[in-house]
Amino acid sequence: MKFNFSFKAINLLAATFSFFLVFLAIFIQENFQLEPCPLCITQRIIFIVGGGAFFIFSFFNPSKIARILHLIVLLLINFMGVVFSVRHILIQSKLISVPAECGLDLNYMFDSFPLAEAFELLFRGAGDCSSIDWTLFGITLPQLALLSYLVFIFVTLYIYKKYQK
Repeated sequence: MKFNFSFKAINLLAATFSFFLVFLAIFIQENFQLEPCPLCITQRIIFIVGGGAFFIFSFFNPSKIARILHLIVLLLINFMGVVFSVRHILIQSKLISVPAECGLDLNYMFDSFPLAEAFELLFRGAGDCSSIDWTLFGITLPQLALLSYLVFIFVTLYIYKKYQK
């Protein structure tokens, strides 16, 4: 069976899936009374931005300029997600050492430090980023996020290739 989705439909499906992932993370957080670490929050923000980009691009015609812009924007967003999720996975697997104490609150970081320094602190991770509080069949949330970002990269490349004229 061959599916022939339109440019708009593929983008809307990707946006829906991206927003669903954020909803799922919040559902897990609330259901299991978990406190998200700064890297978890960052990955959620990246999913929201990526979902928003997919949604906005669903209103574009797949012209050459729109496809190139689509490719660049979504690859940048999802590669950023890959970087943060890989960093989180490395911290959780203890391949990168981080201080044992809890890190700074995300709001405090951005209110108290210059933007560049806040991003550096965020990327460094914190002790609470190393704890694994929830898994699905032994797969952690950062690992699921990484798989999702890779799927979005594949979808972005598929869209670009499919609508190449």
